[in-house]
Amino acid sequence: MVKNENIAIIGSGLMGYGIAIVFSRAGHRVNLVDVDEANLQNAIKKIKENLQTIAASGIKLEDSVDEILSRVKTCTDMESACEKSDFVFECVFEDIKLKQSLFQKLDAICDSDTILCSNTSVISITEIASTAKKKERILGTHWWNPPYLIPLVEVIRTKDTSDACMKKCYDLLTRVGKKPVFVHRDVPGFVGNRMQHALWREAFAIIDEGICDAETVDICVKSGFGMRLPVLGPVENADMVGLDLTLSVHNYLLKYLSTSPAPSDILKQNVSLNKLGFKTGEGFQKWDQDKIEKSRKNLAGYLLKALAEKD
Repeated sequence: MVKNENIAIIGSGLMGYGIAIVFSRAGHRVNLVDVDEANLQNAIKKIKENLQTIAASGIKLEDSVDEILSRVKTCTDMESACEKSDFVFECVFEDIKLKQSLFQKLDAICDSDTILCSNTSVISITEIASTAKKKERILGTHWWNPPYLIPLVEVIRTKDTSDACMKKCYDLLTRVGKKPVFVHRDVPGFVGNRMQHALWREAFAIIDEGICDAETVDICVKSGFGMRLPVLGPVENADMVGLDLTLSVHNYLLKYLSTSPAPSDILKQNVSLNKLGFKTGEGFQKWDQDKIEKSRKNLAGYLLKALAEKD
């Protein structure tokens, strides 16, 4: 019989409470940790709201919303929350000094067999683990937002991470319904974000060079090759069209694509003008509250529908 694990999650923001939803739904006990009690109460509210939304979409919950919620305990004291945990998932700000300090503390207070996982999306796991003594039990688990809807979790090893810890984490993630993948080298951005930001770099370069506007870029992705991506990855697509054709295209095209190691001028310009997107009401395009809510609703609806069809 597979035991229910004790899970500690450090940070109760969007990723923290989202990961709590995944484990509590699967029957595991969760300690959700934050220095701010108000953040924790908001997280519990968000967990309940999202569980209700999942149920309303037609996806069958394993237990009642109240029963799932009862498995999530909140705490402002990290030591008491983590010392007897089987797994700890770190979901704090993307600040390497903060993460290094946190993992040094976790390494000192947790049992020797506790597996320590960072949810960083781009920072080197090796650097995060550098201040800890028991580096063999530290690894990366890069979840995607929102973690309770997107299946993928990248499981990243350092040169010190043990095979046993990698397997235990992979098996746990599989049991809770995720789609984990092993990342065998600790490189910045891991796998998914390297591909995603290569696309974004080219998209911004196209706008920068006046080839087309931002709206056209998004239309070309959403109404073009993006429609294939849920069922046909880039490598599968290359095999489908033929590697000889792919090589021919690359021989001609690659020299014209952006290879800039610096952020694009249009991105830097927007940020300097405080055009940050949803959070300021304008980025590459203008966003009022209705448009923002519609965009978020469309995304959640699409993801819920995709999960319901697989359920």
